[in-house]
Amino acid sequence: MPPTRSARATGAPSDPPVSGPAGPEVVPALPAGLRPPGPFDPWAAFHAGWDVWSGGLADAQGIARRARWRLRDLLTEAAAAPWQARRLRAAAGPAAGDPARSRLAARRAADIPLESLEPMTRADLMAHFDECCTDRRVTLAGVRDFLADPSRLGEAYLGEYAVWTSSGTTGTPGVYLHDARALAIYDALETLRLCGLGQPGEGQRMFEDLLRAPFVEAHRYAMVGATGGHFAGNASVERLRRLLPWAAANAQVFSILQPLPALVAQLNAYAPSVIATYPTAAELLAQERAAGRLGVHPQEIWVGGEQLSESVRSQVSEAFGCRVREGYGASECLSIAWDCGHGSLHVNADWVILEPVDHAFAPVPAGQPSHTVLLTNLANRVQPLIRYDLGDSVTLRRAPCPCGSAFPAIRVEGRRDETLEFDSEHGPVRLLPLALVTVMEDEAGAFEFQLIARDRRSLALRLDPHADAAAGVPLRPRCHQVLRAFLDAHQLAGVAIADDPQAPARDPVSGKLRRVLRARS
Repeated sequence: MPPTRSARATGAPSDPPVSGPAGPEVVPALPAGLRPPGPFDPWAAFHAGWDVWSGGLADAQGIARRARWRLRDLLTEAAAAPWQARRLRAAAGPAAGDPARSRLAARRAADIPLESLEPMTRADLMAHFDECCTDRRVTLAGVRDFLADPSRLGEAYLGEYAVWTSSGTTGTPGVYLHDARALAIYDALETLRLCGLGQPGEGQRMFEDLLRAPFVEAHRYAMVGATGGHFAGNASVERLRRLLPWAAANAQVFSILQPLPALVAQLNAYAPSVIATYPTAAELLAQERAAGRLGVHPQEIWVGGEQLSESVRSQVSEAFGCRVREGYGASECLSIAWDCGHGSLHVNADWVILEPVDHAFAPVPAGQPSHTVLLTNLANRVQPLIRYDLGDSVTLRRAPCPCGSAFPAIRVEGRRDETLEFDSEHGPVRLLPLALVTVMEDEAGAFEFQLIARDRRSLALRLDPHADAAAGVPLRPRCHQVLRAFLDAHQLAGVAIADDPQAPARDPVSGKLRRVLRARS
């Protein structure tokens, strides 16, 4: 599973925070039975696998038909969440979203046209968190207590739900719940579509590999991201490690917060067959591979979470001599679209509805980049996300994709943060944007910021003028402290940190905040 776009992670990807500036060591394999696994339903997994496989054989009309009946079911279930019920009533009258959930009210909710519902934002979700969940036992206070314990990574909240957190690229960090059914669907989508197991040739090759090397001996999965928190990819890896303790040693998470030489040494020792990470991290690893310092020979590299340019794809593929697969997902929905290998990302339109829209939330035509995109996750019933403003700019492809798939093809413009390079006494040191963002969010508690490399010896810090009030404490001294510790750990004691009085500037197209970038002359 590649890194998600709004979940800071990478690898099965996703990333977490850490307690020290250099980052933790490789996550060790857990003894079997030490902790209970996250939500898993064998019947749901079987049903999801069959459904996703058969959905891949459907034509455009069949895909749309599946989406329509799932939307009806989702709208019916959503009425159990008071805030969602109010949205339904606002769209279709007082009887449509009755929380009492009479049969008639449920039927009326199911018939509401999707476009009649007002879009929802991450800020809406977090402001009305308890009322946005259909399970009335769920509370934000209870979820935050759960998240505060890093040892519960990969476990199920209330014994039933995966909990993932996202970064604050749109200004408000998010918290998302997913039930066992939704997780089974994500697993099936990732396995059969992104990884290609549903394709005859790919499936045969993978099956032959398993016959030749049972118990996953020949397959070692490395997620390269930030580690330590309940982020989508990071938590997903840990959940699978607990579900399959006999294979736990073959799925590891490696921290990008540590100095690059330490990361390279760990990957050389582990020798992964699959690496999942962000494009910026993949590019950095490709440079290490080309320089002869990284000696791994993966069969595939999976990327996501950031915009992947064709030049970076080619560079990474050439350096490692393997295929690069791109996935598009988020903490809100782990598997939104997958890379067909012909230059397109195909939307899982039987389980996801994506609406590319302009500033006024009006649809944009194919071929035109959207201002944002509205997501409706048809798989998740515990925390319904219906017309949710995801914040990415998406372009729907005009012409059919050469691969022949009936699933809609899109191009996504996601995060565009930049890798920074500074001079140290021992030569140049490159810092990944994800590592800097993680340190600022998890160590300093800052979300509305920009870090700008003015030159190779100075880093400028911009903070939102209202950041102190939102955090309840002065943030600038804390930011300086954690940045200084991080730079020093990377042998960059000579790099100065300067305050920039200018407020962070959002991207005029996507509305997202480019938080790590180089100054333009």
